[in-house]
Amino acid sequence: MGAAMRRIHVGNALSAFGLGFTVPYLYVYVAQVRGLGSVTAGLVLAVFAVAALIVLPFAGRAIVRRGPLPVLLVALVTAALGALSLGLSASAATVLLSAAALGAGQAVMQPALATMIVDCSTAETRSRAFAMQFFLQNLGLGVGGLIGGHLVDTTKASSFTLLFAIEAAMFLVLVAVMATVRTPRAPHVGKAPGQSAGGSWKQLLGNRAMVQLCVLGFVLFFACYGQFESGLSAYGVEAAGISTSALGTALAANTLMIVIAQFAVLKFVERRKRSRVIAAVGLIWAVAWAVAGYAGLGHGSQAMATAAFISTYALFGLGEAMLSPTLAPLVADLAPTGLAGQYNSAFALVKQLALAIGPAVGGPLGASLHAPYIVVFTLFSLGITMLAVRLGRQLTDVQNQPSLARSRVVTQGGTPADAVAAAEA
Repeated sequence: MGAAMRRIHVGNALSAFGLGFTVPYLYVYVAQVRGLGSVTAGLVLAVFAVAALIVLPFAGRAIVRRGPLPVLLVALVTAALGALSLGLSASAATVLLSAAALGAGQAVMQPALATMIVDCSTAETRSRAFAMQFFLQNLGLGVGGLIGGHLVDTTKASSFTLLFAIEAAMFLVLVAVMATVRTPRAPHVGKAPGQSAGGSWKQLLGNRAMVQLCVLGFVLFFACYGQFESGLSAYGVEAAGISTSALGTALAANTLMIVIAQFAVLKFVERRKRSRVIAAVGLIWAVAWAVAGYAGLGHGSQAMATAAFISTYALFGLGEAMLSPTLAPLVADLAPTGLAGQYNSAFALVKQLALAIGPAVGGPLGASLHAPYIVVFTLFSLGITMLAVRLGRQLTDVQNQPSLARSRVVTQGGTPADAVAAAEA
């Protein structure tokens, strides 16, 4: 791991640590501490999603034209100002404007950092680099949330101001760290003839494999991440009688599974076709939804229901650990030279769209229609498997299994093919 990659990973950990400080407590802060009510708090969460959807199409083009580092630095400063302003805001208007700045900055960080990882890695090291990124993000979120939970006091607005100030400081520290990164000079297409913003999007939409991957990504994020803190938690409380402490334990089990399993599954994933790995994740998540069905619809004891519900989150974590070294490197491998930023932003846009729609659909369904909720998302998980198999048909052998590029030595009579060809020449 080179110096640039080390700094990028430090940046991922710091940004996740800062987010973990505030995100779990944002609703309580707006609705109760500032006394702005549940409607305003809900709007704040919606503003995060809307801001991301607005800025990401432009972020991709900016990364392509200017490179990921300048875009990342602007995003970090914007997020820092948004976080600090949010901690000082007392009115609905300033809270919403601050949330928009923070949400926009956070959204742009993702494709910018992902593009920097692409620029600083090779096809051989990319899966491990993205696995390390995902590992550090989850570790940072968990540690940040744990420390933040011990600092907040709902009777004191100043304790929340401190949280947001720490988050802003993390972003500014990250500015200082990332400003020292020297990435390899990646090719950009800003001055290439015919490379307008509309042209690059048209080129992306003409890539059938990328379009299929975006559809698959939407289903993945909608059926998993979009349910964690909305539909699945509502289902657990209403159908399975899960306590809030048990819900917290389930979320911790998800993070713990990722931390433990991430590098254990990496060797398994690296030697197999990416489409089959994603298909296997769909099957694992189908089992997870079946276990959740038992927790809420079975007739076992409360202890069994709680154990099953916690196991559901752990199984989701196993699938996430398998996806982290698979999805992001595949996006990078599908991108033409110089357009990695555009492709990373497009995939981040799909993710944000799924995360915006997922809670809106899953929340009411999980809270009131318990059996249909489980059936629907079990089918979504099986749909992931089907879509992954279809995607595999659109990928080249090396895109689907990069290890082939490292180990492809075709022999003829025990002699490497290259040597045979040279001898014949």
